[in-house]
Amino acid sequence: MNDETTPPRVDSEVGPLRAVLLHRPGNELKRLTPRNNDQLLFDSIPWVDRAQAEHDAFAEVLRSRGVDVLLLADALRTALEDDRAHAAGVHAAVDDRRLGGDLADSLRSHLSSADAAGLAEVLMAGMTFEELPSAEGASLVRMMNHPHDFAVDPLPNLLFTRDSSAWIADRVAVSSLTMPARRRETAVLDLIYAYHPHFRHAARAYGAHSAPIEGGDVMLLAPGVLAIGVGERTTAAGAESLARSVFADGIAHTVLAVPIEQSRATMHLDTVCTMVDADAVVMYPLARDSLTAFTLRPTGDGGVKVAGPAPFLVAAAEAMEIDRLRVIDTGLDPVTAEREQWDDGNNTLALAPGVVVGYERNVETNERLEAAGIEVLPIAGSELGSGRGGPRCMSCPIRREPLR
Repeated sequence: MNDETTPPRVDSEVGPLRAVLLHRPGNELKRLTPRNNDQLLFDSIPWVDRAQAEHDAFAEVLRSRGVDVLLLADALRTALEDDRAHAAGVHAAVDDRRLGGDLADSLRSHLSSADAAGLAEVLMAGMTFEELPSAEGASLVRMMNHPHDFAVDPLPNLLFTRDSSAWIADRVAVSSLTMPARRRETAVLDLIYAYHPHFRHAARAYGAHSAPIEGGDVMLLAPGVLAIGVGERTTAAGAESLARSVFADGIAHTVLAVPIEQSRATMHLDTVCTMVDADAVVMYPLARDSLTAFTLRPTGDGGVKVAGPAPFLVAAAEAMEIDRLRVIDTGLDPVTAEREQWDDGNNTLALAPGVVVGYERNVETNERLEAAGIEVLPIAGSELGSGRGGPRCMSCPIRREPLR
């Protein structure tokens, strides 16, 4: 990052974006095959070179608008230069239950002697049994696994940096990821936030070992006001735990717990709606009237009071202290809306109030945004979208200027 002296802070979804964490697709995507892509949560096998080119163009759009881009792989390598981080990284990579004691010890010894770049590559791209260091003696585990099976799983979903961590005010919430294919991502983010010089003193708003919650379900509607989707990836216990944490830290006064359908198409709240201005959202029309919210507020004695449910748009406007929340519908008709919702038409990244990045293929939604006075910066996403995620999913804002 160019400016490592300014501390991280994010108080809204749309304040001018100044710094962001992205992950450029790497060798972990090359591990995807028709045999494992479902297990690794991808709908198809991406063309990696094209995905990298699309991501480079996305990052350049952000830089052209004054956003400082920190790449996750660079941040991880920097963190692993610290001996304590290196030891923790080795521990995170080696699963004794999968490998057995002897093979685990052999891999642990091998990774302990790897440099920061080599260990970072294993943590992100994984390692097959064929790639394990040679070892003396027989290993039933090695013999009974196919050479191309994973001894260390790859993390292709690192691309979606929003899910694995989220900044709330001056604290970072490291997600407790639900799906087995993503759980080790939290160890990677823990290492970065604990040992990278820019984050070393950052306080935590939530811990990776708490009840399940993912950053794609966390939306900062306004300073002090959070919406948390509860569905496939975030549980009610996770939403309540995060609410209690932010209330105790004094960084929020209202949390809206928003039930969403538990399906692949609506895995997170940000697949249903995202903020495009201080008082406006782009939203899937079928959710407009059906989405509800429970309102959580602190009692003042360490407890939490829960009200509702009420219509989400009503509860949100009340919590934000505005007359109403403007809604821009995805698509122009039910079929188009469904297609563009699936293609992440709702999943925009705000660079400033009224300025968003969106996938270029969502033509009708982008036209509706423009007609409502929202500037849309279109990017290609034919390969990036194969893991079901748009510009918001692919970005973890580190610093935004306050709304005026």
